[in-house]
Amino acid sequence: MKTESVHSDITVIGGGLAGVCAAIGAARNGSEVALIQNRPVLGGNSSSEVRVWVCGATAHGVQHFARETGVMGELFVENQFVNPEGNPYYWDLTVLEAVRAEPRITLYLNTDVREVAADGPDDARVINSVTGWQMGSEKLITFTSDQFIDCSGDGLIGLLAGAEYRTGREARSVYDESWAPEVPDNNTLGSTILFYSKDIGQPSKFVPPSFAKDIVAAGIPEHRVIRTDMNGCAFWWIEWGGEYDVVDDNEQVRDELQGVVYGIWDYIKNSGEFDADNLTLEWIGSVPGKREYRRFIGDHVLTQADVLGQTPFEDRVAFGGWSIDLHPPGGVYATERGSKHWHPDGNYHIPLRSLYSINVGNLWMAGRNISASHVAFGTTRVMATCAVIGEAAGIGASVAARDGFTPRQLGHEEFYRVRRAMLRADASTLGVRNDDPDDLALTARASASSVLRRVSVEEPADRYRLDAALGMVVPVGGRFGGIEVLLDADEDTELGCQLHDPLKPQNYLPLKLIEKTTVAVPAGEKQWVRFELDWTPEQPQNAFLVFAANPAISVHTAEQRVTGSILLGHREPAADEQYTEQFRSWKQVLHRQGLCHRLLEPTDVFEPEQVIGGYARPYGGPQLWSSESLALDPEPWIELGWDQPQSIAELVIIFDDDVEEDLINLHHHRTPFDALPSVVRDYRVEARVDGRWQSVASVEGNHRRHGRHRFADPIGTDRIRVVVSATNGADQAHVVAIRAYGQSR
Repeated sequence: MKTESVHSDITVIGGGLAGVCAAIGAARNGSEVALIQNRPVLGGNSSSEVRVWVCGATAHGVQHFARETGVMGELFVENQFVNPEGNPYYWDLTVLEAVRAEPRITLYLNTDVREVAADGPDDARVINSVTGWQMGSEKLITFTSDQFIDCSGDGLIGLLAGAEYRTGREARSVYDESWAPEVPDNNTLGSTILFYSKDIGQPSKFVPPSFAKDIVAAGIPEHRVIRTDMNGCAFWWIEWGGEYDVVDDNEQVRDELQGVVYGIWDYIKNSGEFDADNLTLEWIGSVPGKREYRRFIGDHVLTQADVLGQTPFEDRVAFGGWSIDLHPPGGVYATERGSKHWHPDGNYHIPLRSLYSINVGNLWMAGRNISASHVAFGTTRVMATCAVIGEAAGIGASVAARDGFTPRQLGHEEFYRVRRAMLRADASTLGVRNDDPDDLALTARASASSVLRRVSVEEPADRYRLDAALGMVVPVGGRFGGIEVLLDADEDTELGCQLHDPLKPQNYLPLKLIEKTTVAVPAGEKQWVRFELDWTPEQPQNAFLVFAANPAISVHTAEQRVTGSILLGHREPAADEQYTEQFRSWKQVLHRQGLCHRLLEPTDVFEPEQVIGGYARPYGGPQLWSSESLALDPEPWIELGWDQPQSIAELVIIFDDDVEEDLINLHHHRTPFDALPSVVRDYRVEARVDGRWQSVASVEGNHRRHGRHRFADPIGTDRIRVVVSATNGADQAHVVAIRAYGQSR
């Protein structure tokens, strides 16, 4: 038997999205990383082997300006560019290429870790090494590191290391969770196997195998939706094993799920209920996609109250927004609905203290095994949220290895080290201001060739009848004096408008009434109607306007929207609406479109100062600089200036990748462009050296959020400027942040 020993700063076990993002996060922070995956491909449940949609904080559009940034955001944006059709094999390549691009990561595929060497008392264990068998090459490989990250999903590494954990459902009394059962049990969310079909243009028969389930006898068609146009994760409800041990009984679970899939396909092909003669089965999964197993105990256990209350942890390192999404233990055979959901009002936070073991001193967790109750796990388990948790754990482990601190020290008194490392990485955090003392931009002044201050959208493209109330989110900087709206009225009537405060910077709901007004509207077309509403919030934030339902009135809509503004329609729940906790009255309408409107007061939310410090994503407003229209300012620029020359070795420009756009790896819905229009496409960087401007970098064809420029010979300058030549389609130039460093990483 061949043996091999590998030493690195950090060992990441598990190559799903949590492990991939953990490895990349740690490597970019300067650590040498061994990434171990027991399958031939990366991506875990999202890979071509399982083919689950990568869902996250957007909750399929329920939450707004919520798409993840950081490494997960890069994967979304890159996949959209290289894989607009949602090919699962191209998604595999997107993930693999991201790992291969990091020289500090060594990847070990087909390597199954089965042994953990750990010592110390039960309350203070330490992992010394893990050992895995690499199939194909027939090698037994031992990995030693300072820090270990368990991204295995099922939590085998933590189990073998002696980490404290839970499985199943806690009693309601443990964390006072209304969605927990009165009595604890071992039930978990089940596993799923998916399938794809295709039309081959000629009749194709299907002879079911002997083990295909009779789904009619099982009552499945009575309780689940089955259509011939459904594929892949549209069949998420093919779930089973929640009343079993999904690891110990994995083989039985797989066999049962495959029998169900073939039974569903037999029903589609041979029942006579569907027009399916030309359909054939293109792909069926052979690896069950698991949802839940071990959850390790950390210094904080995330709970239902943390999620729904959006607890603003001081040590927040990630965020989520998916609903608390729990499924019946009986899975596909249950007679109740396949899932129930409880959405928080907006995105919630996840603390660093939930990402390391309470009793194994160098063990981090990322993915579906973090420190959370069963109920809270119902939202943190989706893959994009697991991915941002992974990046946070990777950065935390890297800081621990580099600076010599324990995870617990970083979770408490030394947390600022992790926060600053995450800020420099542009990791996916919410409501965390950039205070990195290494960022020279924090001492600069910002100026620009132009600024969007007068907000108006005046070119109509269509009409929208107010059969129900219409909501509009408007970013407010300074005084909000009101709004003019272009509308048609079929008769003399009146229209009410309310101004609401969303209460939290990450919320986009009308939660507190500030002021309301009603105006008379005469019959006529294309009238500008004024609503005077006076509000000066203490700091820049979003306002939520509600235009009352009035079927006699149609508002004019435009093909463009102002950055930070969205439109939402109101819907009352049906009389028989089940699971009322999941109901969200306000749903986005008119995607990528805007309302023809004019704000009565100028805004200061797009000032050049937005690129210095502050937030790197929408939070109480867009948090970016916007130029005037490119028709008025065809080559806009934004500049940083210092009183004294600075030595700049690295310049980072963060562009607007429009996190309101809900991207997804395998395209639950189709996004109509490869490159996000708001991203700057062509630009150059100029520096003033010895009193003269010179170009120090130039980029064409950019589609990514980051422009990273490292200078082998640091530039001595007191002025640096980003000049925009073209966007990918937006009418203004947007820059979220500019960061400058004296030392490159």
